[in-house]
Amino acid sequence: MPEDDAALSAEEELALARLALGEGDLRHAADHVAAALVRSPTLPEAHETLARLAAASGGDLELFPLGQQAFVGAVVARAHLLAAAGSPAEGLDLLAAATGYAPAAPWAAVPWVTAAELPERLDPERTARILMQVCAAAPDPAPRRLREPLRPYLTLARNAITVHPGHPLLLGAASALARRLGEVTLAVAWATRGVQAQPTKLGEVWLGYAYRSAGRPADALAALERAVALDPDDLAVYADIAGTLAGHGRLDAALGWIDRALAKDPTFDCAVHTAHRLRFQRDGNVDHLVALADFVRDHPDDSHEHGDLAECCRGRPWLGQVTPADAGPSDDTGPSDDTGPSNEAAQRLQHLAHPAWAHPPAAYDAAVGLATLDLTDLLALVAHPPPPPSTALGRVLGGQDPALWTRCAQVWACLGLLHHRTDEPWTGSTRRRVLRELVAGAPERAAEGALFALVTAAWVDPAIRADVAGVVAGRLDEVATGPHRRTPLAVSLAYLARATPALDPASRATADALIADAASGPLRRLWRRLTALFRR
Repeated sequence: MPEDDAALSAEEELALARLALGEGDLRHAADHVAAALVRSPTLPEAHETLARLAAASGGDLELFPLGQQAFVGAVVARAHLLAAAGSPAEGLDLLAAATGYAPAAPWAAVPWVTAAELPERLDPERTARILMQVCAAAPDPAPRRLREPLRPYLTLARNAITVHPGHPLLLGAASALARRLGEVTLAVAWATRGVQAQPTKLGEVWLGYAYRSAGRPADALAALERAVALDPDDLAVYADIAGTLAGHGRLDAALGWIDRALAKDPTFDCAVHTAHRLRFQRDGNVDHLVALADFVRDHPDDSHEHGDLAECCRGRPWLGQVTPADAGPSDDTGPSDDTGPSNEAAQRLQHLAHPAWAHPPAAYDAAVGLATLDLTDLLALVAHPPPPPSTALGRVLGGQDPALWTRCAQVWACLGLLHHRTDEPWTGSTRRRVLRELVAGAPERAAEGALFALVTAAWVDPAIRADVAGVVAGRLDEVATGPHRRTPLAVSLAYLARATPALDPASRATADALIADAASGPLRRLWRRLTALFRR
């Protein structure tokens, strides 16, 4: 919402609040004040009206109740009332909670938060905990749009350190916030003072992160290794060390640290995720990522979200995106079928189809949106892909590369086939039979979409991996020994083979050779042009 519109809307809410105050309707007045604070958290008139309401109610906090689904405006209003009533620590707790809910709003950009005398009224450990709560709401580093709304908390940190210059927890938490806001020199200085005041595992970790953000990997590693010495059982630090080493090309050393962590606990999630990511980074064997996907499936209650699998698949052909279509126009539809898809089927596919996905299991999960379509509709979507949707992506694909949209639509229609009659055992299932028939008999691009669907099925079901790997190996051998060896289709199929779980070493070597031929031969410029077109 533009700023002028937000201020106008806040003024309207305040006008209603003043009317309600005049009538003695404090409950409705409070509702309108809370709404005004959401629209403009720093508007002076909103705070003036809140002060009038507090005077009229005797500072009744229950005008702004808290609960499991509390309105953020009520939370913020209550925070300001608490601070005015002499309980700023409780008020800061609530402001930090509001920041966690909506970090882009300047909830804390008010005079009482940035007042130099505030930290004298706060326990330094409580201030440190509040800063840590704010850090939990901000990525590291925070994007620019979040830095200004979070800056009042950095002012609070400065003022608190002036009052409590040797408090190790406060210094470390302040360092973590400064690092997120791009103040890396200050982050290093504060974290250094923190560990000088009292060497702790957490303090050394904060110092290591600050050094890492400052581009000082050797110092970062030294600090993190001191953290391990202080607490050898915190395996998350082992993973941090490994990530730092890997980020500077020292993969063997990184894996050494991960192996040490796994020796202590083979199921520790951070170590498992990091291990598979680094091993894939070292040799490119997709079976590491498949093992990671298996681990994620078998351990749904991990301590926190990890992005290693998506990070490894992002931008990679078939692991995270469809490969480009051929350079020229294409009439490559699917199998002969005189009946087009129903309107419902076309709309579902238009809503779902996309040239990229996080990783194959994520693509499988997303395709469940086609699960209730019947087989006739799914095959019709392959044979007669609908036009691109009237979305930004659809307009780009339809205007710049219609062939890529057709390819995406066929890929997702084939993924939809994976959800057809899932109660049938795989070996004799309709979904397996139809996909294999498409691989064998459909035009090349539609056949490749069906092959990707089979590969995706192998990612999510270990029991069928040998079956799918055999199909992929056979198709790869046909292309590698036939007239299409030096074509974009062969390169795309090679990447698909690389994405196949449990592929035999000979077939993997064939795929590598096809990709190497394309990289060094006359297809190099064509493949780069096609890839650039996709990434545009």
